[in-house]
Amino acid sequence: MTARQPAGPVAAPARRVLGLPLRHLDVLSEPTLERIHRATLQVLERTGVEVRSEALVRRLAALGARTDEHARRVRFPPEVVEDALALAPRTLRLAGRDPACDLELDGTTGYLTVDGNAAEILDLASGERRPSTKADLAEITRIADALPEIGFCWQPVAARDTPLPVQPLHELHAQYTNTGKHVQLMTAALPEQARGAVEIAQVVAGGEAELRARPVLSSFQTSLSPLTYDGPALEAAEVYARAGVPAGFVAMPISCATAPATRAAALVQSNAEILAGVVALELLVPGAPTFYGACGTVMDLRTGAAACGGPEDLLFQMAGAQLARRYGLPSSIGTFATGAKAPDWQAGLENGLSALASWLGGADMLCGAGLLYGARVYSAVELLLDVEIFSLVRSLADGVPDADEDLAVEVIAEVGPGGHYLAQPHTLQHMREQWQPRFFGREPWEDWEAAGRPQPHERAAARAREILAEHRPEPLPPGVEEAILQVIVEYERRTEGAR
Repeated sequence: MTARQPAGPVAAPARRVLGLPLRHLDVLSEPTLERIHRATLQVLERTGVEVRSEALVRRLAALGARTDEHARRVRFPPEVVEDALALAPRTLRLAGRDPACDLELDGTTGYLTVDGNAAEILDLASGERRPSTKADLAEITRIADALPEIGFCWQPVAARDTPLPVQPLHELHAQYTNTGKHVQLMTAALPEQARGAVEIAQVVAGGEAELRARPVLSSFQTSLSPLTYDGPALEAAEVYARAGVPAGFVAMPISCATAPATRAAALVQSNAEILAGVVALELLVPGAPTFYGACGTVMDLRTGAAACGGPEDLLFQMAGAQLARRYGLPSSIGTFATGAKAPDWQAGLENGLSALASWLGGADMLCGAGLLYGARVYSAVELLLDVEIFSLVRSLADGVPDADEDLAVEVIAEVGPGGHYLAQPHTLQHMREQWQPRFFGREPWEDWEAAGRPQPHERAAARAREILAEHRPEPLPPGVEEAILQVIVEYERRTEGAR
């Protein structure tokens, strides 16, 4: 958060969202982009993807795919791919419970989100790592609601203290009661969970037609690299799409482990997995709102784990956004998610470069604020520091306006050689346009010493505690929370009965 926002109590949710004006710096040359596209079409036609549902394989066969039902293999001829991609909408609306927080994804502006569904969290009070809970999810969502730089909300942590079959529904409850911003659900990978999520979203939106008009919920499903989709995940995407809820597809391959070692081959496989999901959805629900999600990384050759934070990630971010533009799809790009285990120098370097790469690449959705340890641990402190990075890049994106007022030739003439601008009305008018840090230190050395040498992470921790003590999101309308809880109770009964 920049210094232009008040430091005192935040009594109401943000009435605007600060997006990032996008640049499109293509990291792939046009010939390379087309070679990756053609190789992707070859993979989709020759190798195809495994779809772990014989019923879905049969349905896709009837819609133009070439299938091997026994092997559960689905292959998409190039003409089927091109025709299906042409059906997908070019833009998306992500509606907030508060209409002032509605987002239009049209390629001009990027929006930041909390991210990850991490299984663990750094406790804000003790600093210790522990399993995450529904209360943690509610608190982080409340912090995100107070930050104008956060455009919408994934599930930053898992509600691990709730029953697994209905965990996504509890997560929606925690988030809708703590933010007026759009919610994107990543955890409902079963069709029954998706139906419950749609019911809750309809309650929040005010009805079935209202949800279609203003989708306060979006979703995505992830491929299983290499080249596999669980049948229930695709069925869940279909449930969302038929309700008018945007249903994207995200690939998270790891080079040298679940993807090839070379950068180009990793991009081909990732692209094939994402397009396979999009094409399958458009065949099942023509015209379904969807998006292109890329979160690739590489294997740490020392440990075998996902590395996160290296130069390959930056290239994959920019290339993923460029490929999404090639197909006319909004992009969701893995950003931040440092490999560091604390909000430290490493986290700042990796996340600063990552934010810059996603901006220059033209990502519509920048996903990852607050994650540590390769997306396995969440930190409210890191969230605020990532927001500081985002605000810095956002100021950079403002560029150099060149109106006469900005060029200020007359002001320069008036001051002349050897003068100063401190008392000039032009300076007073424009001085607050300068970016000011919230947590990074610029104070004189003596003041810093006198204050006990505070570090950025300490300032961010204090601000997080302040927000939690003072910020109150706009409440749900009367009866809505009770209706959400009733949906959860009903689905808990269903899952109990199915055991």
